[in-house]
Amino acid sequence: MSETDQTRIAQQFIEAIPHARALGMRVDALGKGSATISMPWAEHLVGDPRSGVVHGGVVSALMDTSCGAAVMSHPSGPSSTATIDLRIDYMRSATKGQRITAKAECYHLTRTVAFVRAVALDEDEANPVAAATGAFTVER
Repeated sequence: MSETDQTRIAQQFIEAIPHARALGMRVDALGKGSATISMPWAEHLVGDPRSGVVHGGVVSALMDTSCGAAVMSHPSGPSSTATIDLRIDYMRSATKGQRITAKAECYHLTRTVAFVRAVALDEDEANPVAAATGAFTVER
């Protein structure tokens, strides 16, 4: 299957997840054990009306989804995955009005567990919004 076909299928899968669809998530890239998923800033996702900053839970959902997509795109071909553990370090607020992008990599896989790391960025790519590490189930 080509990368274009894989990305199209991943986008269809993302759109079938109600919270991912509600957040406007878009699959930007999918590789062998990597995924880049982004979402636009939107008023209904704001956690602090005074500053217009997106709620941390929205960033968390984006990072979790990108990590799961990275596991599913691993060359070993898992049939499904679920989050076991996801630690997120928030470094700063995402800038109001800017698209947020999560880039995830499945860097190690055992028979039953995938280990993933991710970073969330806005337009200031040198200054991350958040970083995450996680463990995900691997079903074959």
